Amino acid sequence: MANIKIEKKIAKYRVQKPEPKPESSAPKEPLKTQANVIWMHEKLERPEVLIGSTYKIKTPVSEHAMYVTINDIVLNEGTQHELRRPFEVFINSKNLDHFQWIVALTRVISAVFRKGGDTTFLVDELKAVFDPRGGYWQPGGKFMPSTIAELGYVIERHLQSIGLLKKPEMDEHLRKLVTEKRAEFEARTKQTDAFSESVFPDGAQLCPKCSTAAVVLMDGCQTCLNCGDSKCG
Repeated sequence: MANIKIEKKIAKYRVQKPEPKPESSAPKEPLKTQANVIWMHEKLERPEVLIGSTYKIKTPVSEHAMYVTINDIVLNEGTQHELRRPFEVFINSKNLDHFQWIVALTRVISAVFRKGGDTTFLVDELKAVFDPRGGYWQPGGKFMPSTIAELGYVIERHLQSIGLLKKPEMDEHLRKLVTEKRAEFEARTKQTDAFSESVFPDGAQLCPKCSTAAVVLMDGCQTCLNCGDSKCG
C-alpha cells in the first residue's frame, strides 16, 4: 500500500464500509414455525380432566385382580398438531402385600411419561422383568414371565391404541403361509376328543419371539403358528 501525504488539516472523516451484496432473487423457503405447538414436558400442568382407560390384570399368582388406569393428555386440541400422550398411571388392587412397590412403580412411570420425548422404551424394559419364582401361562397359551411384564404388555396395548406404537402385523404372504401350515398340521394331528379345546396343537413349544406355545415342527423346521417366526427364515 502506497503512502499518501496529507497537505491540509483534517476536518472530518468517515469509515468506508464494503457495499452490501445484492439479495438473491430466488424465493426463500418458508420457515417452519412451530412456536404455538405444545410438546410434552415435565413443567406442563395437569388439566382438571384427563382421558383415561382402565385395564384388568388377573394372574394365577394372586387371588385379587389388579386394575391399571392410564390417563392421557391431549396436546394442541382441535389443531393439526393434536397429540394424545400418556400422562399418569394408577394401579389399584385389594392385595396390599405389594403396596409399596406398586406406588413407587406408578410414580416412576408417571414421571417418565410427563418428562416427554420417546417413552416407548418403558414397554421393553417392563416386559424383560422375570419373576425368580417363575412366570405363568395366560389363557390361549401365552407365557408371562412376571406380573411386571404383563404391566408392560398393558402399556404397550395402550400406546398402540393411541397411535404412539404400531401394532406388529404380518404381511399377506406370511399370514397366508401360517394359515396353510396350521391347517395342514391340524389336519394331520386332528384331535379325537370332541370336548377338548385348544387354541394351538398339543405339544407345541414356546415361541421365543411372541411367548406363545405355538411352535411346531413343519417340513423339518420349527415354525410358530401364532406370529409366523421360523428358524428357516
